[in-house]
Amino acid sequence: MTTEETKGGGSVERPADAAATGSDNAGEATEDAARKPQKPDAWMETSDSWATFNGDLRAQKYSPAEEITPDNVENLQKAWEYHTGDVSDGSGDLPYTVWSATPLFVNDTLYIGTPFYKIVALEPDTGKAKWTFDPKAKLEALTQPALKNRGVAYWQAEEPKQGEACQKIVYIGTMDAKLYGVDADTGKPCASFGDNGMVDVNQWNTVNDKWPLSLLQPATVYHDTLFLGWAGKDWTNSAAPPGTVIALDAKSGKLKWMFHALPNEVLSKTGTANVWASMSIDPERGLLYVPVSSPSPNYYGGERKEKLPLATSVTALDTDNGKVVWSRQLIHHDIWDYDTDAPPTLVDIQKDGKTVPALVQTSKQGFIYVLNRETGEPIYPIEERPVPKSDIPGEEASPTQPYVAKPEPVTPDEWPGVSAIADAVGFGECSRRAANYRYDGRFTPPSLQGSIAYPPTTGGTEWGGGAVDPSSGIFVANSNSVVQIYTLIPRKEYEQKSQEGETSGYYAQGDAPYAFKLETFLNWAGMPCWKGPYGTIAAYDLKTGKRLWNEPFGQVQKYGFYMPESWGSVTIGAPVITKSGLIFIGASMDSRVRALDLKTGKVLWKALVDAPAVSMPAVYTYKGKQYVTFVVGGNTILLPKVSDQVVTFALPE
Repeated sequence: MTTEETKGGGSVERPADAAATGSDNAGEATEDAARKPQKPDAWMETSDSWATFNGDLRAQKYSPAEEITPDNVENLQKAWEYHTGDVSDGSGDLPYTVWSATPLFVNDTLYIGTPFYKIVALEPDTGKAKWTFDPKAKLEALTQPALKNRGVAYWQAEEPKQGEACQKIVYIGTMDAKLYGVDADTGKPCASFGDNGMVDVNQWNTVNDKWPLSLLQPATVYHDTLFLGWAGKDWTNSAAPPGTVIALDAKSGKLKWMFHALPNEVLSKTGTANVWASMSIDPERGLLYVPVSSPSPNYYGGERKEKLPLATSVTALDTDNGKVVWSRQLIHHDIWDYDTDAPPTLVDIQKDGKTVPALVQTSKQGFIYVLNRETGEPIYPIEERPVPKSDIPGEEASPTQPYVAKPEPVTPDEWPGVSAIADAVGFGECSRRAANYRYDGRFTPPSLQGSIAYPPTTGGTEWGGGAVDPSSGIFVANSNSVVQIYTLIPRKEYEQKSQEGETSGYYAQGDAPYAFKLETFLNWAGMPCWKGPYGTIAAYDLKTGKRLWNEPFGQVQKYGFYMPESWGSVTIGAPVITKSGLIFIGASMDSRVRALDLKTGKVLWKALVDAPAVSMPAVYTYKGKQYVTFVVGGNTILLPKVSDQVVTFALPE
């Protein structure tokens, strides 16, 4: 292996026989991207498919389908449903399942990955199973509190050879870092991929290997390369596996290159800064855009004070060699776990009489960053604003943080304040607690007394990101309004307690001087102590940066009751836009899927499904008919209800 340092403090590693070309610059564009024109994969660019996790490589989450319109969507009805059988509510021997897989429609087949890491191939118009692949994976919650899967990836040869196996391959990863490749037509393992159809990605987990490199997000596929990020175990270690992006040959599974986001000299005391969300690609420029997460330990940075410019960033890599083309850090010295958590959306926008190659990055902190995707320079201004100081001994919070005023943030600068209803039910509990917490606005640091975090690690905008209509430049994103409390606990006072779930509990943070307590700000009855709405969905005109509309979205469901629509709902999952002017989305805790009017945000259609649909739908056309498919898996963050339902809607004949 050979390793080359980058200007940003990261590095690229590749086998000794691989070419070592490209730029060493982080934070500034190179000439390489401009002088080597690329082309998309033809099979991925067909108008009737849903070929990637985000619909296409640009993460636009857009379908050119027009059969279902704002005028007829009210007639939408269930075409078919399928149940995988792969589900657990945690009451038995298996952990509960969190299933947020986006279905893929390609090769005249609907491909779905399950939380038991099986691949199911379905007929797109009937839902009948063509084949199932079962890797007999280890069903243990090794890095996550639940069994998770966000779907599969697909590749095919530029000119598939008839009668030859594995000219088309479907891939699925597991929590224990196994990547499987099977023939897309038969479901049989591809003998030429890795070891008889399996690559053990954990072979590259060689530094601070506290846990396996969990492959929960499907690979990003471009030409003959698979780009892999990975997920780890949050908040448990100070020195953890360092963040990498791994590029593999799509046919053989052999390593092409490996990108490291952190410099070697800091790895004895930190780690992560990994890419656990999906990625996007500019297929014409050959650029891979990676949303890089925060370094460990997440809430105390007193022992990692070095500048780590690639941590909590959006970074552009050369797809050929993994070298940094540019990087834009979104949080300096991250002590809030503000992972860059969604793929940037790529779209050309008309601005000031020019066509600008743009990148739109949503964020947990509620900002929408609009950058030139060739250079990383802001299209709408990003300013450095002073932020509160930390009062934790040993900590040095960054004196400033990037701030985006336009487009208007999806969450306001100030937390919503105490809910009168929740406070009354709690006999003043909410207001008494709020008065004792530290709060100094955005970027209030964690404290010993407890700090109000708004928005907190849950976002803002979550891992799905937004969707865009490329013809109009209208960008849509759903977001959460959640208040959490961050409390640091001196090591000598800390006793490890069990994790209560994905968004609450006590966490060790390794051997850092401080452990951490995370809690959502609720009263004794489980009611939010802050004012709603708790979730919204908004549309923006990227040509002007103006917000067009902002509406409460979804409904809170608690103990079988539905709260008013004006309250909205916390959401997990992303929207999809169609050319006809519709937004399709699940995401909310009331177990409904919806269609909204792109012009107004008003709900035009909704249907009840078996659990919250915490994945983005796939919109595709087959034999001239448009279908919308939702995976309905549930997530206990929203509601203690899980499912194995796949449901597809279409207009009646």
